[in-house]
Amino acid sequence: MATFVLVPGAWKGSWSYEAVVPLLERAGHTVHALTLTGLRPGDDDATVASANLDTHAGDVLLHLDRHRITGATLVGHSYAGMVIAAAADRAGGRISRLVHLDAYVPRDGESCWSSTNAHFREVFATGAAATGYAVRPPDGGDPRRRPHPLASFLQTVRLTGAVDRIPRREFVHCSGWADRTPFTDLRTRLLADPGWRVHDLPTGHDAMHEAPEAVATLLLSG
Repeated sequence: MATFVLVPGAWKGSWSYEAVVPLLERAGHTVHALTLTGLRPGDDDATVASANLDTHAGDVLLHLDRHRITGATLVGHSYAGMVIAAAADRAGGRISRLVHLDAYVPRDGESCWSSTNAHFREVFATGAAATGYAVRPPDGGDPRRRPHPLASFLQTVRLTGAVDRIPRREFVHCSGWADRTPFTDLRTRLLADPGWRVHDLPTGHDAMHEAPEAVATLLLSG
């Protein structure tokens, strides 16, 4: 049986996987869905202001330590592609599979800001205007979303190359929001890389909500 560690994207918490978790558990697997620092209901302004990409990678590593997890399938949605790459690079071989679910796949020295498109840079900049450190969620969407630490979007990732030695690395491209997705060029890049397996889902960005059965089936295919 596999152990899945699910990391949510920007503005979200563990609840973003609420429709997928029971499907994985029903298949007999162990599932951990995380909420990152600065996105927890009790986090104060100072916590949000100080949280960055290193903080979030540390959240994942601390969870692995506390639960003595090895051989994990690490899943990251959207922004959390940055997080799982950074965490996996530092995890000392405890990750056996990476799944970037419509998520950034950074190279050393890249950031979420540098990897995204003009649309989302505008979302980040406009959303942080009120405080200078917390990016408010875009209009619409789930009311449980919380302001996201701006520093985590801006900090560059430092990768040693260890992440490239993880046995299985997969990218899931959600094709149903072609007008705004920042991942079209990334899909092309990874299709040409023999170290990656690329999947396509005909959903919008939040595939976990739109098609949880399809997401679970993809994860279980491993």
